[in-house]
Amino acid sequence: MIDWSTKKVIILDRDGVINHDSDAYIKSAEEWVPIAGSLPAVAKLNQRFKIAIATNQSGIGRGFYDESVLSEMHLKMTQLLEEQGGHIDHIEFCPHHPDDGCDCRKPKPLMLQRIADRFKVTANEVVFVGDSKSDYECAQNFGCDFVLVLTGKGLKTLDKLAAKDIATEKSLAKLVEEID
Repeated sequence: MIDWSTKKVIILDRDGVINHDSDAYIKSAEEWVPIAGSLPAVAKLNQRFKIAIATNQSGIGRGFYDESVLSEMHLKMTQLLEEQGGHIDHIEFCPHHPDDGCDCRKPKPLMLQRIADRFKVTANEVVFVGDSKSDYECAQNFGCDFVLVLTGKGLKTLDKLAAKDIATEKSLAKLVEEID
């Protein structure tokens, strides 16, 4: 059970948690579509926590889109969040191809460490919310609490990690209801 009173930062994976994911990658701002309830949920979280995103964006390394297109996606997300009274305090992303051997790609914990350093918090003050096995492993590697949402790849991930004791929630919106 997560003690939310000790938490200062919530880190969210992007694709599958905030917006709909695609096996063909989200390659444009037009393809970036929020999951129902996710943006109001972020706005509600803003009232109590710093909110950051840690997202693997290997579509850049694969040549499907570039960092300017990623910026357009994040601008769309920011504008839609502002309409809900919300915001993202910081975004970390890994642009590398999985074969590049970088230090920032989840499940390595570098993105989470950078976020913690930015907000001057320890792993004990962080919760990572994701939908994939690499998100779970990243949280384990960093040493913070983790919540698996069943949107995106969440149901498949739950099957893969069935033997693990993992906090799960139907969606980001449902998680926020449970925190209150």
